[in-house]
Amino acid sequence: MNLKNLQLFVHLCDSKSFNQTAQQNHVSPSALSRIIQRLESEIGQSLFVRDNRSVELTMAAKRMYPLAVNLLADWQLLRDSTAEDESLLQGEIHLFCSVTASYSHLPAVLSQFRVSYPQIEIKLATGDPAQAIDKVLSEEADIAISAKPDHLPNKLAFTPIGEISMSVIAPTLSTNFSKSLLQAEPDWRHVPFIVAESGTARDRAEQWFKQHKHKPTIYAQVEGHEAIVSMVALGCGVGIAPDVVIDNSPVKDKVERLRNEVIKPMELGLCCLKRREKEPLIKAMLELIG
Repeated sequence: MNLKNLQLFVHLCDSKSFNQTAQQNHVSPSALSRIIQRLESEIGQSLFVRDNRSVELTMAAKRMYPLAVNLLADWQLLRDSTAEDESLLQGEIHLFCSVTASYSHLPAVLSQFRVSYPQIEIKLATGDPAQAIDKVLSEEADIAISAKPDHLPNKLAFTPIGEISMSVIAPTLSTNFSKSLLQAEPDWRHVPFIVAESGTARDRAEQWFKQHKHKPTIYAQVEGHEAIVSMVALGCGVGIAPDVVIDNSPVKDKVERLRNEVIKPMELGLCCLKRREKEPLIKAMLELIG
Protein backbone atom coordinates (compact mmCIF):
# COMPACT_ATOMS: atom_id res chain seq x y z
CA MET A 1 0.00 0.00 0.00
CA ASN A 2 1.49 3.33 -1.14
CA LEU A 3 2.12 5.84 1.68
CA LYS A 4 1.26 8.80 -0.57
CA ASN A 5 -2.08 7.16 -1.28
CA LEU A 6 -2.66 6.79 2.46
CA GLN A 7 -1.89 10.50 2.94
CA LEU A 8 -4.50 11.36 0.31
CA PHE A 9 -6.99 9.02 1.99
CA VAL A 10 -6.45 10.68 5.40
CA HIS A 11 -6.75 14.16 3.91
CA LEU A 12 -9.97 13.20 2.14
CA CYS A 13 -11.40 11.82 5.39
CA ASP A 14 -10.76 15.20 7.01
CA SER A 15 -11.87 17.45 4.16
CA LYS A 16 -14.76 15.32 2.85
CA SER A 17 -14.17 17.05 -0.46
CA PHE A 18 -12.49 15.46 -3.48
CA ASN A 19 -11.88 18.89 -5.04
CA GLN A 20 -10.29 20.34 -1.89
CA THR A 21 -8.03 17.31 -1.30
CA ALA A 22 -6.99 17.21 -4.94
CA GLN A 23 -6.21 20.94 -5.03
CA GLN A 24 -4.25 21.04 -1.77
CA ASN A 25 -2.21 17.95 -2.68
CA HIS A 26 -1.56 18.98 -6.28
CA VAL A 27 -3.28 16.05 -7.98
CA SER A 28 -6.22 16.08 -10.38
CA PRO A 29 -9.67 15.05 -9.11
CA SER A 30 -9.69 12.17 -11.59
CA ALA A 31 -6.30 10.93 -10.34
CA LEU A 32 -7.54 11.14 -6.76
CA SER A 33 -10.64 9.13 -7.68
CA ARG A 34 -8.46 6.41 -9.24
CA ILE A 35 -6.27 6.27 -6.14
CA ILE A 36 -9.28 5.85 -3.86
CA GLN A 37 -10.67 3.17 -6.17
CA ARG A 38 -7.37 1.27 -5.93
CA LEU A 39 -7.48 1.47 -2.13
CA GLU A 40 -11.06 0.20 -2.17
CA SER A 41 -9.97 -2.65 -4.43
CA GLU A 42 -7.09 -3.55 -2.09
CA ILE A 43 -9.28 -3.77 1.01
CA GLY A 44 -12.30 -5.12 -0.82
CA GLN A 45 -14.77 -2.55 0.52
CA SER A 46 -16.09 0.90 -0.37
CA LEU A 47 -14.51 3.76 1.59
CA PHE A 48 -16.68 6.73 0.63
CA VAL A 49 -20.26 7.40 -0.34
CA ARG A 50 -20.46 10.49 -2.51
CA ASP A 51 -22.88 12.49 -4.60
CA ASN A 52 -22.69 15.91 -6.24
CA ARG A 53 -22.83 17.72 -2.90
CA SER A 54 -21.21 15.62 -0.19
CA VAL A 55 -18.75 12.89 0.71
CA GLU A 56 -19.41 10.55 3.62
CA LEU A 57 -17.14 7.94 5.19
CA THR A 58 -18.25 4.30 5.20
CA MET A 59 -17.72 2.13 8.26
CA ALA A 60 -14.65 0.64 6.55
CA ALA A 61 -13.15 4.13 6.12
CA LYS A 62 -13.85 5.01 9.76
CA ARG A 63 -12.00 1.86 10.87
CA MET A 64 -9.14 2.46 8.45
CA TYR A 65 -8.64 6.16 9.32
CA PRO A 66 -6.89 5.80 12.74
CA LEU A 67 -4.72 2.96 11.39
CA ALA A 68 -3.60 5.13 8.46
CA VAL A 69 -2.91 8.14 10.70
CA ASN A 70 -0.76 6.06 13.08
CA LEU A 71 1.09 4.36 10.24
CA LEU A 72 1.97 7.69 8.60
CA ALA A 73 3.08 9.17 11.94
CA ASP A 74 5.22 6.11 12.77
CA TRP A 75 6.82 6.22 9.32
CA GLN A 76 7.71 9.88 9.77
CA LEU A 77 9.22 9.12 13.19
CA LEU A 78 11.22 6.25 11.71
CA ARG A 79 12.64 8.52 9.02
CA ASP A 80 13.54 11.12 11.60
CA SER A 81 15.14 8.62 14.00
CA THR A 82 18.13 8.28 11.67
CA ALA A 83 19.22 11.84 12.54
CA GLU A 84 22.11 11.84 15.02
CA ASP A 85 21.17 15.24 16.42
CA GLU A 86 17.72 16.77 16.73
CA SER A 87 19.21 20.18 16.04
CA LEU A 88 19.75 18.97 12.45
CA LEU A 89 16.01 19.03 11.88
CA GLN A 90 15.32 21.12 8.84
CA GLY A 91 12.43 22.14 6.69
CA GLU A 92 9.74 24.76 7.09
CA ILE A 93 6.76 25.38 9.34
CA HIS A 94 3.82 27.48 8.20
CA LEU A 95 2.65 29.54 11.17
CA PHE A 96 -0.44 31.78 11.31
CA CYS A 97 -1.30 34.45 13.86
CA SER A 98 -2.83 37.90 14.18
CA VAL A 99 -0.77 41.04 13.56
CA THR A 100 -0.83 41.89 17.27
CA ALA A 101 0.21 38.37 18.30
CA SER A 102 3.14 38.58 15.89
CA TYR A 103 4.84 41.08 18.21
CA SER A 104 3.11 40.45 21.54
CA HIS A 105 3.46 36.64 21.78
CA LEU A 106 5.33 35.31 18.75
CA PRO A 107 8.82 36.44 19.88
CA ALA A 108 8.51 34.40 23.08
CA VAL A 109 7.30 31.40 21.09
CA LEU A 110 10.10 31.56 18.53
CA SER A 111 13.14 32.77 20.50
CA GLN A 112 14.15 29.42 22.02
CA PHE A 113 12.92 27.50 18.99
CA ARG A 114 15.18 29.45 16.63
CA VAL A 115 18.19 28.77 18.87
CA SER A 116 17.42 25.05 19.14
CA TYR A 117 16.47 24.50 15.50
CA PRO A 118 18.26 27.10 13.36
CA GLN A 119 17.73 25.14 10.14
CA ILE A 120 13.93 25.18 10.37
CA GLU A 121 12.46 28.04 8.35
CA ILE A 122 9.38 29.79 9.72
CA LYS A 123 6.82 30.82 7.10
CA LEU A 124 4.67 33.41 8.88
CA ALA A 125 1.27 34.61 7.72
CA THR A 126 -0.82 37.16 9.63
CA GLY A 127 -4.50 37.98 9.46
CA ASP A 128 -7.83 37.96 11.24
CA PRO A 129 -7.43 35.84 14.42
CA ALA A 130 -10.91 34.41 13.81
CA GLN A 131 -9.42 32.59 10.80
CA ALA A 132 -6.73 30.78 12.80
CA ILE A 133 -8.70 27.58 13.47
CA ASP A 134 -9.84 27.31 9.85
CA LYS A 135 -6.29 27.87 8.60
CA VAL A 136 -5.14 24.82 10.56
CA LEU A 137 -8.14 22.66 9.64
CA SER A 138 -7.59 23.40 5.93
CA GLU A 139 -3.82 22.84 6.37
CA GLU A 140 -2.99 26.28 5.03
CA ALA A 141 -1.04 26.56 8.32
CA ASP A 142 0.80 23.84 10.24
CA ILE A 143 0.41 25.69 13.54
CA ALA A 144 -1.54 28.77 14.56
CA ILE A 145 -1.51 31.05 17.57
CA SER A 146 -5.20 31.16 18.44
CA ALA A 147 -7.68 31.85 21.17
CA LYS A 148 -9.26 28.61 22.33
CA PRO A 149 -12.90 28.50 21.22
CA ASP A 150 -15.57 27.39 23.66
CA HIS A 151 -15.99 24.28 21.51
CA LEU A 152 -12.61 23.14 20.16
CA PRO A 153 -12.96 20.87 17.08
CA ASN A 154 -12.09 17.25 17.90
CA LYS A 155 -9.45 17.21 15.17
CA LEU A 156 -7.37 19.90 16.90
CA ALA A 157 -4.76 19.77 19.65
CA PHE A 158 -4.30 22.92 21.77
CA THR A 159 -1.22 23.88 23.81
CA PRO A 160 -1.91 26.86 26.16
CA ILE A 161 0.59 29.72 26.30
CA GLY A 162 -1.35 32.31 28.33
CA GLU A 163 -4.56 34.23 28.91
CA ILE A 164 -5.81 37.31 27.11
CA SER A 165 -7.90 39.75 29.16
CA MET A 166 -10.58 41.78 27.41
CA SER A 167 -12.25 45.13 27.98
CA VAL A 168 -15.28 47.12 26.91
CA ILE A 169 -13.99 50.36 25.39
CA ALA A 170 -15.62 53.66 24.49
CA PRO A 171 -14.33 56.74 22.64
CA THR A 172 -12.81 59.51 24.75
CA LEU A 173 -14.39 62.15 22.53
CA SER A 174 -17.94 63.35 23.11
CA THR A 175 -20.61 61.45 21.17
CA ASN A 176 -24.39 61.36 21.19
CA PHE A 177 -24.34 58.17 23.28
CA SER A 178 -21.69 59.34 25.80
CA LYS A 179 -24.23 60.43 28.43
CA SER A 180 -25.68 56.91 28.57
CA LEU A 181 -22.28 55.52 29.51
CA LEU A 182 -21.96 57.86 32.49
CA GLN A 183 -24.98 56.35 34.19
CA ALA A 184 -24.60 53.71 36.91
CA GLU A 185 -26.58 51.33 34.72
CA PRO A 186 -26.27 52.49 31.10
CA ASP A 187 -29.16 51.91 28.72
CA TRP A 188 -27.23 49.74 26.27
CA ARG A 189 -30.15 49.58 23.83
CA HIS A 190 -29.21 53.01 22.46
CA VAL A 191 -25.45 52.41 22.29
CA PRO A 192 -23.95 51.33 18.94
CA PHE A 193 -21.45 48.46 19.09
CA ILE A 194 -18.50 47.46 16.93
CA VAL A 195 -17.86 43.73 17.22
CA ALA A 196 -15.70 41.05 15.66
CA GLU A 197 -17.35 39.33 12.73
CA SER A 198 -16.62 35.86 14.13
CA GLY A 199 -14.30 33.90 16.40
CA THR A 200 -13.77 33.68 20.15
CA ALA A 201 -13.82 37.48 20.58
CA ARG A 202 -17.30 37.55 19.04
CA ASP A 203 -18.35 34.72 21.38
CA ARG A 204 -17.19 36.74 24.39
CA ALA A 205 -19.15 39.76 23.16
CA GLU A 206 -22.29 37.66 22.72
CA GLN A 207 -21.88 36.30 26.27
CA TRP A 208 -21.60 39.84 27.59
CA PHE A 209 -24.73 40.88 25.69
CA LYS A 210 -26.67 37.98 27.21
CA GLN A 211 -25.38 38.96 30.66
CA HIS A 212 -26.97 42.40 30.18
CA LYS A 213 -30.14 40.80 28.80
CA HIS A 214 -30.55 42.94 25.74
CA LYS A 215 -30.23 42.81 21.99
CA PRO A 216 -27.42 45.20 21.02
CA THR A 217 -27.43 47.73 18.23
CA ILE A 218 -24.59 46.55 15.97
CA TYR A 219 -23.03 49.46 14.10
CA ALA A 220 -20.34 47.35 12.40
CA GLN A 221 -18.90 43.84 12.27
CA VAL A 222 -15.21 43.81 11.43
CA GLU A 223 -12.35 41.43 10.71
CA GLY A 224 -9.45 41.82 13.12
CA HIS A 225 -9.41 43.20 16.63
CA GLU A 226 -7.29 46.18 15.60
CA ALA A 227 -10.19 47.51 13.51
CA ILE A 228 -12.49 47.45 16.55
CA VAL A 229 -10.17 49.79 18.48
CA SER A 230 -9.80 52.09 15.48
CA MET A 231 -13.54 52.44 14.93
CA VAL A 232 -14.17 53.08 18.62
CA ALA A 233 -11.46 55.76 18.57
CA LEU A 234 -13.31 57.43 15.69
CA GLY A 235 -16.46 57.65 17.83
CA CYS A 236 -18.47 55.08 15.89
CA GLY A 237 -19.52 53.15 18.97
CA VAL A 238 -18.49 50.94 21.87
CA GLY A 239 -16.35 47.87 21.33
CA ILE A 240 -15.12 44.73 23.06
CA ALA A 241 -11.48 43.95 22.36
CA PRO A 242 -8.44 42.14 23.83
CA ASP A 243 -6.36 44.33 26.15
CA VAL A 244 -3.15 43.43 24.33
CA VAL A 245 -4.63 44.90 21.14
CA ILE A 246 -5.83 48.02 22.93
CA ASP A 247 -2.45 48.58 24.64
CA ASN A 248 -0.54 48.25 21.35
CA SER A 249 -2.91 50.35 19.24
CA PRO A 250 -1.62 53.69 17.87
CA VAL A 251 -4.99 55.21 18.82
CA LYS A 252 -5.11 53.85 22.39
CA ASP A 253 -5.19 57.39 23.80
CA LYS A 254 -8.51 57.98 22.03
CA VAL A 255 -10.35 55.15 23.79
CA GLU A 256 -11.09 54.40 27.42
CA ARG A 257 -11.98 51.20 29.23
CA LEU A 258 -15.32 50.95 31.01
CA ARG A 259 -13.91 49.65 34.29
CA ASN A 260 -17.17 48.32 35.70
CA GLU A 261 -17.69 45.93 32.79
CA VAL A 262 -16.04 42.51 33.11
CA ILE A 263 -15.38 40.24 30.13
CA LYS A 264 -14.33 36.60 30.45
CA PRO A 265 -10.69 36.31 29.29
CA MET A 266 -9.64 34.19 26.32
CA GLU A 267 -7.15 31.32 26.58
CA LEU A 268 -4.36 31.71 24.02
CA GLY A 269 -2.30 28.83 22.68
CA LEU A 270 -0.80 26.93 19.77
CA CYS A 271 -3.13 24.68 17.81
CA CYS A 272 -2.44 22.01 15.21
CA LEU A 273 -4.14 18.93 13.82
CA LYS A 274 -4.00 16.02 16.28
CA ARG A 275 -2.90 13.64 13.54
CA ARG A 276 0.14 15.84 12.88
CA GLU A 277 1.33 16.27 16.48
CA LYS A 278 4.00 13.60 16.03
CA GLU A 279 5.49 15.13 12.88
CA PRO A 280 9.09 16.06 13.83
CA LEU A 281 8.95 19.80 13.12
CA ILE A 282 5.58 20.34 14.76
CA LYS A 283 6.49 18.08 17.68
CA ALA A 284 9.72 20.04 18.23
CA MET A 285 7.86 23.34 18.51
CA LEU A 286 5.10 22.01 20.75
CA GLU A 287 7.58 20.35 23.12
CA LEU A 288 9.60 23.54 23.53
CA ILE A 289 6.48 25.59 24.24
CA GLY A 290 4.82 22.99 26.45
